[in-house]
Amino acid sequence: MRAVLVGAILVSALAATARADDAACRHQISVVGRAAEARAPDFAEVTVGIEARGATAAAALDAASKAVAGVSAQARALGVPPADIGTAAVTLQTATRSVTRPGGASAEEPDGYRASNLVSVRLSDMGRLGDLLRQALDAGANRIDGVNFGLRDPDRTESTLQTAAARDARTRAEAMAEAVGAKLGPLCALSTAGAAPTPMMARALPAPMAAKGRRVPIEAGTIEMSAEVSATFAVTP
Repeated sequence: MRAVLVGAILVSALAATARADDAACRHQISVVGRAAEARAPDFAEVTVGIEARGATAAAALDAASKAVAGVSAQARALGVPPADIGTAAVTLQTATRSVTRPGGASAEEPDGYRASNLVSVRLSDMGRLGDLLRQALDAGANRIDGVNFGLRDPDRTESTLQTAAARDARTRAEAMAEAVGAKLGPLCALSTAGAAPTPMMARALPAPMAAKGRRVPIEAGTIEMSAEVSATFAVTP
């Protein structure tokens, strides 16, 4: 009986608290706080490889694989750990060529095989990225499928930005309350919406045919990150 009575008192107290909170938030101000930051990326990821042709499937694939093995070896020589080197794609297909038949009609005829082998390399020392690309070309690569820049721990940056956005929301609410002659009360509601980092990307492009030994110029730029916080505060006259 005593346990039932204690439970009833607890439920009654919680209900009274809820009613008090509802009353405090009857008059509200809603604001959106924002924070943004531009950070230099701390890694680059590049996908390079080779397309090769051969009279047989094995010859085409062997040629592509040999060049990619050289790219992987160059990356390891630059200090890239094995975990940051991985195969991105391997393809093999028949090749054709257009021929003109007597009478002017054109047709496709078999012309051996075409193979490609791509490897992705994540590089922390971005000052060596141009060297890596140059050495990949020297090793036989003829494809660069894109260069991406990113942050290894974007969650920590986003958390910092959300905290700054919450402070910005309170500052905005205080200014609005003061402008209308009200006093800012307790927080009634809070929600967050973070924006994922936007990496700078170099589009896929054919491998540049620069002079042997010339470093491929690459600029990392910055990564823009932002966060928004929606906050609702109680106000009193």
